[in-house]
Amino acid sequence: MLAGAYLGYAELGGSGLSQERPFSGASNPAFTATASAPLAFDHRHAGRQVQGHGLVHKILPDDNKGSRHQRFILRLQSGQTVLVAHNIDLAPRIGSLKRGDRVEFNGVYETNDLGGVVHWTHHDPAGRHENGWLKHNGRVFQ
Repeated sequence: MLAGAYLGYAELGGSGLSQERPFSGASNPAFTATASAPLAFDHRHAGRQVQGHGLVHKILPDDNKGSRHQRFILRLQSGQTVLVAHNIDLAPRIGSLKRGDRVEFNGVYETNDLGGVVHWTHHDPAGRHENGWLKHNGRVFQ
């Protein structure tokens, strides 16, 4: 449940996404986080696979309601911040994560009243969704 993942996230900025490649198994194209078009509050990108990287701006408490999620805020190169909600019931937690660390991501972007969140940063045990991932210090978490 992502509703709990949104709590505590109130930092916004202005970054963007650009089209990269088709989303496997769906009609939504995938996007890469860049500085070319707005990401926050842009409902055209909601539900799309995104890929990018940023620096850890803030580490939030885990969301332990329903599926457990490790939560942290990344600041993208453009200055925008985005919440990452990483399902730790399906993928390993990034144990050594600290402020200022670089994290690459591949997941689904969703908008909300506070800006946006990237989730599905893990494998799909049912095999119906493109696998997402996080990469930190050369290690992939999915």
